[in-house]
Amino acid sequence: MSSTLPQIGFIGLGVMGAPMARHLLTAGFPLHVTARRPASAEPLLEAGATWHGTPRELAAVTDVVVLMVPDLPDVEALLDGPDGLVAGVVRPLLVVVSSTVSADGLRRLDARLRTETGELARLVDAPVSGGEEGAQAGTLSIMVGGAEEDVALALPVLAAAGTPVPLGPLGAGQVAKACNQMIVAATVLALGEASVLAERAGIDVGAMLDLLGGGYAGSRLLEVKKHRFATHDHSPSGPARFMVKDLGFAVDELRRTGTASPQTDVVRQVFTDLTAAGLGDQDTAVVQAYLEGLERGD
Repeated sequence: MSSTLPQIGFIGLGVMGAPMARHLLTAGFPLHVTARRPASAEPLLEAGATWHGTPRELAAVTDVVVLMVPDLPDVEALLDGPDGLVAGVVRPLLVVVSSTVSADGLRRLDARLRTETGELARLVDAPVSGGEEGAQAGTLSIMVGGAEEDVALALPVLAAAGTPVPLGPLGAGQVAKACNQMIVAATVLALGEASVLAERAGIDVGAMLDLLGGGYAGSRLLEVKKHRFATHDHSPSGPARFMVKDLGFAVDELRRTGTASPQTDVVRQVFTDLTAAGLGDQDTAVVQAYLEGLERGD
């Protein structure tokens, strides 16, 4: 690939971020990384990435920085302070927020960022769906929102990690991710409830889910999660507690648009309760274990 490619920074080298960053490097982009735990960056450094001690140092040499951290306060922590990204802005910098955050909060942050940097720094939102499996395979669905010229710069970078689709102005990606999480949470809850029922009725859960996958109940989520429900494997992947945050953003948008939310309200309460019960660090399939501990109220 051409040496005129933009210099790319990546911060947030966790379960999702590390494979995404690896795909950018494999695609030929000059990659710059920093992390609170330097050990998390070692495989990328061995593959050719460049290490920087602080976000400020990284910002000074990059054109685009992708952030994959849990929430907006984590994004702000990377931007602010004497060693933050903003302090290193000396030329135009596009910050791509691939975290799942509040759409309104993101818009407010963009306005502040533009003011503080004299319009040099601006945001694009690009939350993802596809889980750890999609991140590893480079097949993530990437929901993009932002100004047209900013999105045009971000799309080739994001394409290395999956399929990015522009959906509208800044915040549109976060609204789409809220819709995604509404569907995912409801499907996981339905799978958990159905699995508990089938097992108690004496049905082989694995065989049943294999069969249902060929009918109208089939989905990508069923395909990926069915082994977890069949074997009661709730080991950590995407923490269930994150669903409480994500569905909270969905509720905000539902209220803002005056949209009724009978399903989302129930599903959010279930994930809130299972997190309060100490199950939030497990995979979302842990809804199965949570439901097993409940009794019918009638």
